[in-house]
Amino acid sequence: MLVEVRWHGRGGQGIVTVSRLLAQAALLDGKYVQAFPEFGPERRGAPVTGYTRISDEPISIHSHIYTPNIVVIVDPTLIGQVDVTRGLIEGGMVVANSERKPQELREELRVEKAKVYTVNAVRIAPRYSGEAHIQHGDAGSPC
Repeated sequence: MLVEVRWHGRGGQGIVTVSRLLAQAALLDGKYVQAFPEFGPERRGAPVTGYTRISDEPISIHSHIYTPNIVVIVDPTLIGQVDVTRGLIEGGMVVANSERKPQELREELRVEKAKVYTVNAVRIAPRYSGEAHIQHGDAGSPC
């Protein structure tokens, strides 16, 4: 079994970190792993791609992931700017941070045979990051 995940986001959104976290979790489960980013000298906010490989056997591939099983889109503004589904295997999976319905995204991405999942992470994140309290002025000090 070899699973290849390609992550799409922007500098500062944690693409490098999340690709490594997934690899670390798989490593703790006894798998062989690789995790690495691809980015140039761009600044914060520029497109970043991360890669994670997970295998039951030692991994001898040392290149970018060209035919991912899974594509994760952290920043939906990249859709249309970057070919996020390039090389996605038939029957692969797309997981996107989006408020849209999976069927809408499937049509826009033109991935008829892929499983598409959407999660509105922008709406969910403040509940768990502590920002919700700060934004509403109830972080312990009066506003």
